[in-house]
Amino acid sequence: MKKAQPNQPIGAICEVVNGGTPKTGVAEYWGGEHQWITPAEMGKRNSPYVSETERTLTDLGLANSSASPMPPYSVILSTRAPIGHLVINTVPMATNQGCKGLIPGKAIHHKFLYYYLGSIVDLLNALGTGATFRELSGGKLKEVTIPVPPLPEQQRIVDILDEAFENIATGKANAEKNLQNAHALFESHLQSIFTYGGGWVKKRLGDVVTRLTNGYVGPTRNIYHESGVPYLLARHVKNNRLMFDGKTFISDDFNRKHKKSMLKAGDVLLVQSGHIGHSAVVTEEHEGHNCHAMIVITPVKGVVTGAFLSLFFNSPGMRQKFEEIRSGSTVPHLTCGAVKELSVALPDLPTQQRLVDHSQKLNAETQRLASLYEQKFAALEALKKSLLDQAFIGQL
Repeated sequence: MKKAQPNQPIGAICEVVNGGTPKTGVAEYWGGEHQWITPAEMGKRNSPYVSETERTLTDLGLANSSASPMPPYSVILSTRAPIGHLVINTVPMATNQGCKGLIPGKAIHHKFLYYYLGSIVDLLNALGTGATFRELSGGKLKEVTIPVPPLPEQQRIVDILDEAFENIATGKANAEKNLQNAHALFESHLQSIFTYGGGWVKKRLGDVVTRLTNGYVGPTRNIYHESGVPYLLARHVKNNRLMFDGKTFISDDFNRKHKKSMLKAGDVLLVQSGHIGHSAVVTEEHEGHNCHAMIVITPVKGVVTGAFLSLFFNSPGMRQKFEEIRSGSTVPHLTCGAVKELSVALPDLPTQQRLVDHSQKLNAETQRLASLYEQKFAALEALKKSLLDQAFIGQL
C-alpha cells in the first residue's frame, strides 16, 4: 500500500486564472482565432480534452474582456452553473466568467489534477456560496488542498485511471447499445402489428369512442391537497404505462365538480402537451379519479379495447402522425378535434387481445433488460468513484 502524501493548497502549485465575456452585441469581438469556452459547452463534452470551442474571440474581444488565454494542458473548472464540469485544453484557450483555469506548476501533472478535481466535486459544491446559484470563488479554490506525490507516482496513477476509465466507458457504451437494441426490437414489433393486412377495418377514431374530452384545464396552484383523490398528470403517463407517484391529490368536492374528466377503468389517457402521444390505460386502481390537461378517451365496448387503442397510440407510425397534427411551435399540443379525426384500423376483439397480450410480454422483457442495464450503468459509475477515492488516499 502506498503511503498517502501530504496535501498542498492548489494556489501553491497552480496559477488560477479568471474568465470573462466581452459584450455579446459587438460583432468585432467575436469569431476570431481565440478559443473560448463556457460551462454549458463543457457539460456537453464526453472527452476530457478540448481543442475547438463553439464560440471564439478576436484580439479585440480579448482586449475588451477579463478573459485570459491559458496555455495548453491547463485544467478548466466550471465554478458556477454548475460547479464541477472539467476539461483539459490542448490549445491556448480562454473561458467565460463561469470558469476558472488552473495552470499546473512543475510539481503537478495536468491529468492528475483533472482526476483529483473530479473526485472532490461534492466538496467544491459545498464551498460555493450564493442564494440564486452557487459559485466557487477563486480564493476558496486556491485553499483547496491536493496530495502531491512525486511526478512518477502521479503518472502511474494517471495511467491506471486512464485504462480503467477507458474500459468503463467501453462497458457503458456496450450496455447502452444493448439497451437501444432492446427498445428497437419492441418498436419494430409495434410497427409490424399496425402494418395490418386483410380483415382489419378502418374507422374514424371519433366513431369508436363514447367520450373524447380534455381533462381539467386551469390553474392548479390552489387545488392540491396532501391527500385525497389521486390526480393524474402527464408525467405519470409514458410508453404505454401509467405510474402515479403519489404526490398530487385533489379534494372530493373538486373531483365531483369535474365529472366530465372523471376516469373509468379501461379509459385511455393521451398526453396532450409536451411529450405528446404517450398514452396508457386507466386501471381499476384509478377508477373515479381525475386528471389534468390530458385527453380522456372511453372506447366503445365490443368494438375496441383501451389496451389495444393505447398500444396503437404508442406505435412508431402514430407518433409520426401526432407530430403531423400537432399545434404549437414551442410546446407541442394535441387538440381533441384533431385526435377525433384520426383513422384507426381494427381487427376483431380476440385478435386485439392476442396482440395486446403478446406485446405486454415483450414489453415486460424490454423493461427487465432496461432495468438490468440501468443497474450496470450505476455500478460502473460507482466503480469510477471508488477508483478515484482510492487513487488519492494512496490505495490504488
